[in-house]
Amino acid sequence: MKYEMMKNQSQRGFTLLELMIVVAVIGILAAVAYPSYTESVLKGRRAQARSAIAELLQQQERYMTQRNCYVGFTTSSSGVATASAPSPSTACGGVTASSVPFKTFAGDNLASASYLLSAQTCSGSGGTTLSIASCVKVVATPIKSDPKAGNLEMTSSGAKTCTGTASSSNPRLCWP
Repeated sequence: MKYEMMKNQSQRGFTLLELMIVVAVIGILAAVAYPSYTESVLKGRRAQARSAIAELLQQQERYMTQRNCYVGFTTSSSGVATASAPSPSTACGGVTASSVPFKTFAGDNLASASYLLSAQTCSGSGGTTLSIASCVKVVATPIKSDPKAGNLEMTSSGAKTCTGTASSSNPRLCWP
């Protein structure tokens, strides 16, 4: 009989209340940790985009010193870059729609890219558009939604902006 009591006591499991407490604690930890994790991932992607923008602007400046013009281009969602300035048929320095000589994404490869890059003309004072030969604006467009930062933008003159909700309330979120 003693053996049976000891056997029953050693096989005892968790009560439903104990399991519910464990599940509640895990839920609370997940509710606190997940938003922090996603914000950290977004911060890392933004940093990667800022680095890609700086690299592309450096390549554009090098191209400018060699050919006396910047190259404007757009990048489709599939990662295909198309020259856009001055026009694809008379593009600067022999660049055609299929031969943009720059990296057009932020990341190690296109499959894991977090932002797509493009280069376009700058806006001047009074809403005028400057020539691509005098100024280029590099834009990093997020592949996955980032409403706080939106597009990150930097011009060859050094102006930095973003298009998200933080652009007016907290611009340091985009460009610390």
